[in-house]
Amino acid sequence: LATSNCGSALHLGLKVLGAGPGDEVIVGDYTFPATGHSVAWTGATPVFADIRPDIWSADPAAVEAAITPRTVGILAVDVFGQPADFDELRQIADRHGLWLMEDAACSAGASYHGRPAGSLADVATFSFHGRKGITAGEGGALTTDDAALADHARKLHTYGIAPAISREGSTDLPVPSFDELGYNYRLSDLAAGVMLAQIDRLPTLLENRRRAARWYEERLAGVERVTAPVALDDREHPWQSYVVTLDPDVDRGAVAAYLRQHGVQCNFGTYASHLQPVYGFTGSLPVSADLFARHLAIPMHANLSEAQVDRVVETL
Repeated sequence: LATSNCGSALHLGLKVLGAGPGDEVIVGDYTFPATGHSVAWTGATPVFADIRPDIWSADPAAVEAAITPRTVGILAVDVFGQPADFDELRQIADRHGLWLMEDAACSAGASYHGRPAGSLADVATFSFHGRKGITAGEGGALTTDDAALADHARKLHTYGIAPAISREGSTDLPVPSFDELGYNYRLSDLAAGVMLAQIDRLPTLLENRRRAARWYEERLAGVERVTAPVALDDREHPWQSYVVTLDPDVDRGAVAAYLRQHGVQCNFGTYASHLQPVYGFTGSLPVSADLFARHLAIPMHANLSEAQVDRVVETL
């Protein structure tokens, strides 16, 4: 189901899975706050779980430790596109009678144990924002293999009525009725046209990013106080971003300023969501907090040349 953005897809997914006031949803902590916001939009409470130190997605042990009688589901994030530990998370969800959702915002083209991102949970969501591996400038999608969930999401994303295509071919003039409060979460036709072309290009775009990641890994091996990201062998990484970890004694702000002064764009990685004041979260998640302070995203896109990668690494 195409949507206006990934935030709207997340909200729809949580709504059709039944999240609401009084519920808790466990969320992998290291993510852009759209993930936590989408839980709060339903009236449920996001409960953040600490992350693995190597691939930065939710630590299954931390997820299980966060479960309470109010927990209704788990929302795992594929951080920068590399899928989370969905076999372990599924076992936890089944053991506790919870649903499982995949925030695959960065994961177009990724896979886990041979299964594509978007098929790893009860519901998954993608982003087509301008930074993503395939993009219409903005947009998103919800995926599920549950027909009832898909039908409900399709209804909610059009103000709460059945889609117009369901009335196609009628011999009279059917007038739909509104029996549920919905939203305007549709993707525009123009963006959809761009996405059709982008999907056709996905294999080439992925190969270009993976080639750039290999160049980075080779060259960063000789750079002290900088650690390259980990890509596990049992999953395919789409490399939506390339994020390095600086040693604790490195002044990240000074490094970023130097890079930008020399024409190399960079930014922090993403957010330790539990530290954001909007959530009022009081727990301590040390792995996520530490990496939030030390991560640095360097240029990654499908048009990077080997010479440009050399220049980035030399400047870093």
